[in-house]
Amino acid sequence: MTVVALLSVAPVIEDSMAGEVAKAVDALDDYDVEYETNPMGTVIEAETTEELFAAAQAAHEAVDADRVSTVLKIDDKRTVETDADAKVQSVEDHLGRAPRSER
Repeated sequence: MTVVALLSVAPVIEDSMAGEVAKAVDALDDYDVEYETNPMGTVIEAETTEELFAAAQAAHEAVDADRVSTVLKIDDKRTVETDADAKVQSVEDHLGRAPRSER
């Protein structure tokens, strides 16, 4: 996979966003993408930007709110085949350890 992105979709509401965020994440299953959700968003991997944008749009539209905030950050590395795991592994190699605190 060559296109890696961080997607954050959230309703602008006072109460918990979890239910609506779950709808956005669930919408990704209809697309040919791999994803992993973390506390700050969802990392998505796709073969093409077209598939990535389609998945991101579906996630955005899945949220049922009067106002929805969506942020999409894309790393489209066009000359080298890579994936999200390889990007993390490269940081680990430079650190000599896992890129997280020991606490």
